[in-house]
Amino acid sequence: MQDALLYLFGVLIIFVGLALSIALHEVGHLLPAKLFRVKVTQFMVGFGKTLWSRKKGETEYGFKLIPLGGYVSMIGMYPPKHPGEVSRESTTGFFQEVVGEARKASAETITVGDDDRAFYRLAEWKKVIIMLGGPLMNLVLAIVFYAILVAGFGVPQATTTVGQVNECLVSANAQATECTSDMPEAPAAAAGLLPGDTVVAIDGEAMTEWDRVREIVAANPEQPLNFEIEREGKTQTLQLTPAVNERARADASGAKIVGPDGEVEVESVGMMGVVPTMELERQPVTAAPALVIDNIRAVGDVIIHMPQRLVDVWQAAFGSEERALNGPVSVVGVGRIAGDLVSNDATPVVDKAQAMVGLLASLNVALFVFNLIPLTPLDGGHIAGAVYEGAKRRLWKLFGKGDPGPVDTAKMVPVTLVVATLLLGMTLLLIYADIVKPMSLS
Repeated sequence: MQDALLYLFGVLIIFVGLALSIALHEVGHLLPAKLFRVKVTQFMVGFGKTLWSRKKGETEYGFKLIPLGGYVSMIGMYPPKHPGEVSRESTTGFFQEVVGEARKASAETITVGDDDRAFYRLAEWKKVIIMLGGPLMNLVLAIVFYAILVAGFGVPQATTTVGQVNECLVSANAQATECTSDMPEAPAAAAGLLPGDTVVAIDGEAMTEWDRVREIVAANPEQPLNFEIEREGKTQTLQLTPAVNERARADASGAKIVGPDGEVEVESVGMMGVVPTMELERQPVTAAPALVIDNIRAVGDVIIHMPQRLVDVWQAAFGSEERALNGPVSVVGVGRIAGDLVSNDATPVVDKAQAMVGLLASLNVALFVFNLIPLTPLDGGHIAGAVYEGAKRRLWKLFGKGDPGPVDTAKMVPVTLVVATLLLGMTLLLIYADIVKPMSLS
């Protein structure tokens, strides 16, 4: 019962954190919209049926049933087809009809006396500020969460103390998870290295970071190395010979290097079969932006390779493949991860809190990057439209032409419908996969 309650508590924490992040994202749109006198009729967190709402001034604030997003309704999002023209329903085709309906609905939001407060009438730079406000709010939240993480809790760092010594070397392609008689003994176990030993030096070079230990071992396959270790307060020397391990070569960005023949190049590196202990090490607040940038790159990589990632998720959900830890997840998957973290009895409370803060930071980075994709209905699509509008106006002015007026963003409504349908399909797939084949952090 206690584990179940802790699990639900973890889900609740991440749910509240996500709802707060979405709400502040919409605040990022709301404040500049109010500043530029755009009439905002609704500020909603969630979609679907309204659970609670209250009207203050001209704006209705509320929460809806499905907490998968939010929106700020501004009047006049789409301009008439031509300045001054009254929007009318088109009957020349399905997509034209959709565009016409969008213009008509946009025009109906504008009441008498409010025409000058329509979104489409804003200067393009004001449109960019309004639409960029939401993602930037998530970026600020991510920086704040990472600052709390690095300065308040610390970041897990590998120490030079041995945490685990493997008994044997298991091939990366092997199905077995336990040692068998035909598997070679791990070099660390053969050398007599034990959990709790601290690596002081290798071949006379002092070791202060585990990365340096790993580098020396990797660079010396089948070459004897003298490990000076500290065990129970006493120093002794062990001779360890790293085993040969074949791995794919990678460039500085981590991408695999492909040779002229189209095959992935491999290299021989040393391995010893050791897992170091991890300790939380506090860092200055100034370390937070670097973590945010690294996370932005990781999320960007997931988005760029999203089609393949979704294929992997499909194969995991409907086949025997395991879920990749660096793949996409739905809000259900995030909730399950949070529940597992909080209900894990083996994890200290401080580590649980640190992990939850890190999860909220990562969520806000994901919201920041995802919303900047230049496709409607995402914020990036509206930003792209405003930038195009500004470039068009400057180009026309350069050639001595009159103001072309606002860009007809209503023409992007069919694209919006297609993107929204794809996003819905992706969401349903991820939710299903997170139910039947959740990620395993163990």
